[in-house]
Amino acid sequence: MTKTPAELLAERAKRVKDAYELRAPDRVPISLNFGYMLARLGGITNQEFEHDLDKAQALLEKYALYLEPDTAGGVSFGFLPHASVTLGDRQTKWPGYGVDPNAPFQFVEGEYMKAEEYDAFLDDPTDFTVRTFLPRAFSALEGLATLPRIPIMLLGYSSTGYVRALTAPPVAAAFESLFKAGEQLAQSGQAAAASAKRMEALGFPMSLGTSSLVTAPFDFMSDTLRGMRGIMLDIYRCPDKLLAAMEKVTPIVVETAIAAARRTGIPYCSIPLHRGSDGFMSLKQFETFYWPSLKKMLLGMIEGGVTPSVFYEGSYNERLRYLRELPKGKTIGRFDRSDLFKVKEVLGDTMCIVGGFPVSLLQGGTPEQIREHTKKLCKVVGKDGGFIMGPNTAMNDCNLELVKVWVDATKEYGVY
Repeated sequence: MTKTPAELLAERAKRVKDAYELRAPDRVPISLNFGYMLARLGGITNQEFEHDLDKAQALLEKYALYLEPDTAGGVSFGFLPHASVTLGDRQTKWPGYGVDPNAPFQFVEGEYMKAEEYDAFLDDPTDFTVRTFLPRAFSALEGLATLPRIPIMLLGYSSTGYVRALTAPPVAAAFESLFKAGEQLAQSGQAAAASAKRMEALGFPMSLGTSSLVTAPFDFMSDTLRGMRGIMLDIYRCPDKLLAAMEKVTPIVVETAIAAARRTGIPYCSIPLHRGSDGFMSLKQFETFYWPSLKKMLLGMIEGGVTPSVFYEGSYNERLRYLRELPKGKTIGRFDRSDLFKVKEVLGDTMCIVGGFPVSLLQGGTPEQIREHTKKLCKVVGKDGGFIMGPNTAMNDCNLELVKVWVDATKEYGVY
């Protein structure tokens, strides 16, 4: 008997929630985030996909209904180019803006905080953000560099003379750009809410998504401030200042995640890890510069009622034992190139394991290879629950029919 969307919604939500909480559901859930794959299937450019949200939504619905995964995502409404372009973001390139209309989103790393500026950052992160970082990272915000130091406003009425600095044309232009970007982000939020409502009406749970995206303290300092080259030199040249800066930003990240979860009612926070994987730094460096602050951040979120969904990008085979220090059933681990069978062996009783299926097989593998690997993952990694089938990385170039084989094989072999 055909199930109603409401019945499917409840069934899928329970299936995923059981896996999150290390229980065995009726079968292994499968989660798909199509990304730019939908643009290719729809015969439109990536640029059009990000700008025509009606088309993007229609494509998401079409292929979610065709494949029938347990969770499905497409265009990321909270991660669109509009506000970035408005602000003249120097750290990103988008389809049709800096790269070809059919190219994927690109992050452009730079050194937006100099090594000699640690003291200024540590002394007043807010002032550094407004008057130094924002003018460097966003061309439309260069006027903010002319503002007086923000704390001077603590003088109250005596400082009102400084308000005239806000009327200077470069500063006014910066605020106008911020206002416009804010309006665009509000529109994106409304589109995201409408999309979630439509997907849930079709039977796909969206309340198991994410309320925010943040980074580990080391990545916070590396990704957008010092850059990889700068941060690696800092490990040797000014380790104490680097550690102090990470200590400074940790509560900021934690408070942001907790506030977003409370505001949206979605208790999950996405955390992609960029610099901590095997090969980026030694285990000794990991023990000093990466793991302690990351662990402190995760525990802070958990204490605040947030479930961190951590994307362990790259390989974490050498670091899995550290992850056992996390409280059981309180985090979600999304894995990229780690050995999933080793992950299960070490962390099967610690966290829900998500992803890890190589997209290379979904691009150029055979149906037989896909079915065999799916069967093995369901049997070994899916044993006793706590596993969600998913791709190891972006599905942009995946073959639709091979994805169908994979989804069907998961439903066949993943039954408990």
